[in-house]
Amino acid sequence: MLKIGITGGIGSGKSTVSRIFELLGIPVYYADTAAKEIMHTDEDLKHKIKEHFGQSIYNSDGILDRAALGKIVFNDKDQLELLNSLVHPATIRHSDEWAQKQTSPYVIKEAALLFEAGSAQYLDKIIGVFAPLPMRLLRVMKRDNVSREEVLARINKQIDENIKMRLCDYVIHNDEQQLVIPQVLSLHETLLQLI
Repeated sequence: MLKIGITGGIGSGKSTVSRIFELLGIPVYYADTAAKEIMHTDEDLKHKIKEHFGQSIYNSDGILDRAALGKIVFNDKDQLELLNSLVHPATIRHSDEWAQKQTSPYVIKEAALLFEAGSAQYLDKIIGVFAPLPMRLLRVMKRDNVSREEVLARINKQIDENIKMRLCDYVIHNDEQQLVIPQVLSLHETLLQLI
């Protein structure tokens, strides 16, 4: 079974493209959503987070205080890197276990930080979803009800979009100039032929 990654900058349309693949019967692992979940369910990861960020980062019910953790990591690059060094390996393990349970010809792992997290090396092919920066800014500002500056701050924490797309095996253009569904259908056929 092939393991395919989908990545792209914030607001590029990764989730939209992933949902189209799901309609084609291809299972998709949403890494960002899964990471939030396993921070509550993976006991080894919880232990490491408590060890580094304090016991009180989880409440008495074992629920992570995301706001408190956010205050620590988003104002300190070293603390953010430390958190990522704990969460990314756990997410990679979890996605591998998930993939082994699937029966489709290929599976997809959708993640904004495929290259940054080091998980790209465990995948057979990578699909990049590209959208121009002004379009991405507007999408995220509208979706998350945040300022342009807040979106730019998030974007600046990711690999430059042009570099990221060069690292990908395939690129889907989500720029409102080209239809996305035909691009996905064509890529689906290409991937099936690789098997």
